[in-house]
Amino acid sequence: MPRKELLKLKRVNDYLKKINKPASPDGDVFDCVLSHLQPAFDHPLLKGHKPLDPPERPKGNETSETEEIAESFQQWHDSGESCPEGTVPIRRTTEKDVLRANKLRRFGKKPIRHLRRDSSGNGHEHAVVFVNGDQYYGAKANINVWAPKVTDPYEFSLSQIWVISGSFENDLNTIEAGWQVSPELYGDSYPRFFTYWTTDAYQATGCYNLLCSGFVQTNNKIAIGAAISPRSSYRGRQFDIGLMVWKDPKHGHWWLEFGSGLLVGYWPDFLFSHLRSHASMVQFGGEIVNSRSTGGGHTYTQMGSGHFADEGFGKSSYFRNLQTVDWDNNLLPLNNLHLLADHSNCYDIRQGRNGVWGTYFYYGGPGRNIRCP
Repeated sequence: MPRKELLKLKRVNDYLKKINKPASPDGDVFDCVLSHLQPAFDHPLLKGHKPLDPPERPKGNETSETEEIAESFQQWHDSGESCPEGTVPIRRTTEKDVLRANKLRRFGKKPIRHLRRDSSGNGHEHAVVFVNGDQYYGAKANINVWAPKVTDPYEFSLSQIWVISGSFENDLNTIEAGWQVSPELYGDSYPRFFTYWTTDAYQATGCYNLLCSGFVQTNNKIAIGAAISPRSSYRGRQFDIGLMVWKDPKHGHWWLEFGSGLLVGYWPDFLFSHLRSHASMVQFGGEIVNSRSTGGGHTYTQMGSGHFADEGFGKSSYFRNLQTVDWDNNLLPLNNLHLLADHSNCYDIRQGRNGVWGTYFYYGGPGRNIRCP
């Protein structure tokens, strides 16, 4: 290459280094995008809009923190990065990210599957608690963060809150938030803060994070899709993240809070059909994909810490301080709780209640073992 061209190329690279944020310790690059230019505002019903002001927070029933529990933070902050006011951090999607997807048109979406409360046979396995039979306007919990082993690139392991309405056929509406390990989506094995939504049972609408127009981010410090650090260790220190999803009584949009009072953003109510009014079910817990479900042995992909529920604190993964939000924007403890473990020899769940943790449960497991061949 001629010297003139080399100098030009060097100038271009120097310029790119200047305008692009350096990679975080997990290898991600985050772009600070002007709030009104984020993907949400590509939606025809949001064109020309600006992010809304913060809503009224749900009231009451806060439970006390315990000394062993420290709040988790995001790994990209370790390099001292943040975005200026008026912008939001968006994880840069690379060519490699898209090429890892099974199909280009399904990039950033969960696999389409036949949805049943008993999910056996479709590859998706759960250990969850849920409430139904009422009208719900939000959900809140603290979720213990681990880095479970995911043994196949097209499998994932996640721990999340589901806010659900509609039937499990083709009009299911869900809002989801939590942490996940997904080698297909992120190209690594870090647990990452994520969101998801759909209004047609995962068929055509919705996506993870900010990979389509939908979720409106309002926070310039929290990056959706970023790795969570630190993580819990077996017999070591435990870390959890507080998450709350609730419906703003004034405008009707569904807001997301991370940690103690950090508003991340909102899902506009017009994205949904059933969730435009309220949720009919709230679910908390773990989910994995077992890509071997059609034949061969069970996957070794772990859920939670990779240890069963009966091992308890410091060994098994937990959710604590489970609450729902009622029509009057009050946080309430859970009543009439149902427990479900699709494959309890592979992943199980145990619920409890006390004065410090409120309603809580331990869950998870190693996947394939003597009892789960």
